[in-house]
Amino acid sequence: MRVLIVTQYFWPENFRINDLAIGLQERGHEVSVLAGLPNYPQGRLHPGYGFVRGPYSERFEGMPVYRVPLVTRGPSKGARLALNFASFALAASLLGPLRIRGRFDALLVYEPSPITVALPAIVLKRLRRTPMALWVQDLWPETLSATGALRSSVMLERVRSLVRFIYRHCDRLLLSSPGFIQHAIAHGVAADRAVYFPNWAEKFYRPMNREEASREVDDFPPQGVRMLFAGNLGSSQSLATLVEAAGRLRHRKDIVWVLIGEGNERRTLERLVADRGLQDNVRFLGHRPSEKMPAYFALADGLLVTLRNDPVFALTVPSKVQTYLACARPVLAALPGDGRAVIEQAQAGLTCAPDDPEALARIAEQFADLDPAERNRLAGNARSYFERNFEREMLLDRLENVLSSMVEEARCAS
Repeated sequence: MRVLIVTQYFWPENFRINDLAIGLQERGHEVSVLAGLPNYPQGRLHPGYGFVRGPYSERFEGMPVYRVPLVTRGPSKGARLALNFASFALAASLLGPLRIRGRFDALLVYEPSPITVALPAIVLKRLRRTPMALWVQDLWPETLSATGALRSSVMLERVRSLVRFIYRHCDRLLLSSPGFIQHAIAHGVAADRAVYFPNWAEKFYRPMNREEASREVDDFPPQGVRMLFAGNLGSSQSLATLVEAAGRLRHRKDIVWVLIGEGNERRTLERLVADRGLQDNVRFLGHRPSEKMPAYFALADGLLVTLRNDPVFALTVPSKVQTYLACARPVLAALPGDGRAVIEQAQAGLTCAPDDPEALARIAEQFADLDPAERNRLAGNARSYFERNFEREMLLDRLENVLSSMVEEARCAS
């Protein structure tokens, strides 16, 4: 198949769509990408990119990548972020059809936010008469409401109308969490067009022994029961709960909380740690390359995943869950709904309710007191569950089947 991927984010930005593109190409498909100039997560253009010189055409692993200009994210808040979203949608809608020649069998849209990324794909769908699939990672407008990014009921209803418009133009919705299916149906999507298609983990996410891991990284706390959170340090992650839990366990000098990543809440969290006098208990390591994360995971004793207690997050399985399980590490989850259910079904760790520092402190202390054999059992369960449910090649098989059936339906209808 000839597949055009439409995504605001793409290499060198670190998103799973990069690996999906590689996976389709490895299977013999002709893959092209329409993306914006890379500026995530720092909010400024990556080195080697500029508004005048681009490059606006380049290759990634041999596949053509067509880029369009956009307003950079900046501090990722308010009007600047809205301009970032809108500018990609507008530029890709206007320039994409002019710059990308030829016909495609299928359009595949990657939507971790914003939903507006689908608008240029709809333009291309109409102009090229090409079927379109949307891989939904984030529910709009529910996520906007839950994070406080948009509070106006009038504006939320307008976004809801936009979502319905976009969903109507999709031949398939690929939904990254089981709970998303009912959301899609409630927005008018026929049940046979809503397909559960979860995230996986890239090939480099694998179990490592600590001796191998210690040769790759040298900046991890060397002692104690090390609890690691890795990923975006944002408002959705409820990381103040983690800090408050660490405060409740300040008497446990053997427990160390480590955060790897960046996000708009990092400075707030650092101030909270300082105010609580927890600098010895909570460490911030900053951003680290994804390829190094399996080594950090191997050196950690338990991996943390947290989300705020909100109905939309109860439908969400954070993508870090798959990477944690792939690396065969025990998980401590302070999650609602579907994400928590995955850890419990896998028997891969300990869980508690979200936004509850006392409960998180309790399971952290319980985990710290487990014997090594029990921790190893949880780690083995994690990897086994990953292989049964989230293995990369199995999910790429599913994606090929979905795209092929969508393309065949379009051919029969023409």
